[in-house]
Amino acid sequence: MSTAKRKAPAMKTKPKEEVNVKALAWIGAVVVVIIAAVAVLLIVNQ
Repeated sequence: MSTAKRKAPAMKTKPKEEVNVKALAWIGAVVVVIIAAVAVLLIVNQ
């Protein structure tokens, strides 16, 4: 029984890590797009 209990949390942590990686990738992409948009607007305004 203890081995089954140990495997369950291990299975639960792996999807969480994958979701976190995807979330970080999305956040990073959004930040890059926002920075690029601000840079373009600053250049155009000058």
